[in-house]
Amino acid sequence: MNKNISNLLIGAVAALVVLSMSIFVVDQRQNAIVFQLGEVVSVKTEPGLNFKVPLMQNVRFFDSRILTLDAGEPERFITAEKKNVLVDSFVKWRIVDVKQYYVSVGGDEVRAKTRLLQTVNSSMREEFGKRTIHEVVSGERDKIMEVLRTKADSDARKIGVEVLDVRLKRVDFPLEISESVYRRMDAERKRVANELRASGAAEGEKIKADADKQREVILAEAYRDAQKTKGEGDAKASALYAAAFGRNSEFYSFYRSLEAYKQSFRNKSDVMVLDPSSDFFKYLKNPGKTGK
Repeated sequence: MNKNISNLLIGAVAALVVLSMSIFVVDQRQNAIVFQLGEVVSVKTEPGLNFKVPLMQNVRFFDSRILTLDAGEPERFITAEKKNVLVDSFVKWRIVDVKQYYVSVGGDEVRAKTRLLQTVNSSMREEFGKRTIHEVVSGERDKIMEVLRTKADSDARKIGVEVLDVRLKRVDFPLEISESVYRRMDAERKRVANELRASGAAEGEKIKADADKQREVILAEAYRDAQKTKGEGDAKASALYAAAFGRNSEFYSFYRSLEAYKQSFRNKSDVMVLDPSSDFFKYLKNPGKTGK
């Protein structure tokens, strides 16, 4: 009895071991290839539970997500002007035909990246050689990236890979050229700044001269109007004096004498030396009579 139970347990364990060796799970982020004695038997691209023949078949998994190939150090390329530029780029790619990928590069990601990098660099050298620095840096940058993607994808399909994007992160001059370029840029900026300062100073002088001119005109017009008003006032005063004198010359003389006394004796400290018989004092001596 015990022997039968032991045999059943051993059989159950063996069945579990065989079952575990026969089952494999494909994740949604993976593709899988089933091999039998080194030969490709089937390809699993859908996620889920799958079976294989234990001991005779083995499974190898491959990442189906979008991967990034970063060039690392910037590469040096020559433009149509025979100028060197340093280009930093990266590539977005993924495996679309896992069987072809395995056959072409043995399923080795390093070999696939090397192949992609060579293709991209070759296309980049060709495209940069046809364009100027301005076109490479800004003028046709988007067009260059699209051409690079198309060429790289066309070649990558041969190894079961799709190239989704090729991006130029940075296009710059080598250090020895950058310094001279920066010096020229600095000199150009200073020249423009000096021109702006000079034109600003000239405009400022023009505005100042115009303001001074307007000031002189305003002052001249104000002086003219003041003199005109003063002349009119003096004329009216003279007319009034003449009218007053015509009506009563004695009262007019008396009034003018009072004004003279008022102006002469305004302050206590004022001193005048005159002959007492002078006509200046005739209204002080005889205020109610006509003086001689």
